[in-house]
Amino acid sequence: MSGPPDDSSLAGSADRLLVAIARDSRCWLVVLGCASVAGTATAVLLPAALGHTLDALLAVRPGSSEGHTGSVARWLTVCASLATVSTVSSAVASVAGGASSVAGTARLRQRLIRHALGRGPELLRSFTPGDAVNRIIGSAADAGSAPAGVVSAVAAAIPPVGGVVALGLINPWLVAAFAIGFPALAVVLRALVRDSSEVSLDYQREQGAITARLLEALAGARTIAAAGTQTAERRRILAPLARLRALGDASWRIQSRGAARGMVIAPALELIVLAVAGVELARHQITAGELVAAGQYAGLAVGLGDSGMALTQLGHARGAARRAAGLLATPRQRHGTARLSPGSGELRLSGVTVRRGGETVLRDLHLTIPGGAMVAVVGRSGSGKSTLASVAGRLTDPEAGSVTLDGTDLRTLSWYALRTAVGYAFERPALFGATPEDAIGFGVWRPSEQEVMDAATAARAAGFLLRLPDGLRTPLERVPMSGGEAQRLGLARTFAHAPGARLLILDDATSSLDTVTEMLVSRALTGQLQGTTRLIVAHRLTTAARADLVAWLDEGTVRALAPHAALWAHPGYRALFTGRPQRAARRWDKAV
Repeated sequence: MSGPPDDSSLAGSADRLLVAIARDSRCWLVVLGCASVAGTATAVLLPAALGHTLDALLAVRPGSSEGHTGSVARWLTVCASLATVSTVSSAVASVAGGASSVAGTARLRQRLIRHALGRGPELLRSFTPGDAVNRIIGSAADAGSAPAGVVSAVAAAIPPVGGVVALGLINPWLVAAFAIGFPALAVVLRALVRDSSEVSLDYQREQGAITARLLEALAGARTIAAAGTQTAERRRILAPLARLRALGDASWRIQSRGAARGMVIAPALELIVLAVAGVELARHQITAGELVAAGQYAGLAVGLGDSGMALTQLGHARGAARRAAGLLATPRQRHGTARLSPGSGELRLSGVTVRRGGETVLRDLHLTIPGGAMVAVVGRSGSGKSTLASVAGRLTDPEAGSVTLDGTDLRTLSWYALRTAVGYAFERPALFGATPEDAIGFGVWRPSEQEVMDAATAARAAGFLLRLPDGLRTPLERVPMSGGEAQRLGLARTFAHAPGARLLILDDATSSLDTVTEMLVSRALTGQLQGTTRLIVAHRLTTAARADLVAWLDEGTVRALAPHAALWAHPGYRALFTGRPQRAARRWDKAV
């Protein structure tokens, strides 16, 4: 498996991804922006209204005119209206922010899932299953909230900016006083965003490592139980917790350090502004109401530090976006638009080379399978049999060479043409759908009920399926199946879609069947599927003996392509099935 892309080098891709998320949830972001602006505008206007109200109250004396009394009533009405707008705006912004995050997360997850499924098995060359799931589930949720976080962070910056402007309108000396300590506050905020973003990215990596190990353990639960290694496995899964805790502590230290510095700088700034405002009041340059407003505006101005939490969350979301961008950065398999030309299903592999983890699995392999032939692929473990089966049906692409079906390169075929023409059955089939009927019918087109039943019969699965409470419509989770029964359902799925296929590939798909059942299934392969090209990865002697031809793989290349009877004279070929030492084979090769 090759490693995943370096997430730390994907800052630009992550930012572009966040812009795309914002486009997907733009309607809710507009509502959030309007509500946030309305709320922050009231926060800026309310201190001025309160100041005017105080001045109007101080101007009222016994026997004052109705004009003074009416002025108090008007300013009180303005204050009440601003408070109402602030409350309503806050509620609307809360709803719009949540809806925007949900919409952005849903779109991003759809995009990630579509890309992951589009890569198919190749995805696991770059990511473990757990890491991929963590990026799709966890990272997508954090990144999906980023656009709303940006709007909130911008909105959070409006009151401080408005507070500074208002201080200048009240008295220029108040702005000068505030400017003395503002650079220190800006440095604290910048460090907070930078440090929290990097720590957040590392934290999510460790979370992904725990998820990956847990999925591996769940998949191998029987092996762990049989080996009695539960304690050791638990330690292995939780090993990243120490690093995770350290990163969590680091995150809290960053936030607490920023908050502590802000708590020192902010009150000092407020005291300086209030001191200057007191002097200006004594000089009769401002009114008592303006002094009160100046105190509140100073609080708003230093509230730029309160937006640090929004900036921290934005840094966290940016780190998550890098992980999501890392998955999207891996190349997705592309398909052409061509259709298959008429033919009998001739499969040709020319100069095919496949590398895995720095090792060459298939090396300049050449193989031609006649149309309609049944060919068994045999070889020692590690000779490249399953890789050949994967390349033959374009589940993976070779690093070099080409694969054609009836003269058409598989890479030029449309997705539908390719998946209709090539059918697969696997050693451990994954069964999808609500019922066995759904599992058998799963594919690019849905066979009829009769075709599903005929396929189940050919795969020798009808017997145990019809004994179920609701037959083929029994809920799949209520169908206990052995490995052999699951294989029969996988074979039935392949048989059900065989009428539209030119090539069927069985990758060790009968390994869990008993000898009698395997013989009966082989009759279907050689009988009713005659005329369809069949490529069968085989370990059993009987399978090779029934095939028209045997492709003998050795060290990543085809050593021979001939009938089983002709190859049986070679000691090395016989050793594949008898397990005898290879010395006789080497003597044979020297003699030849």
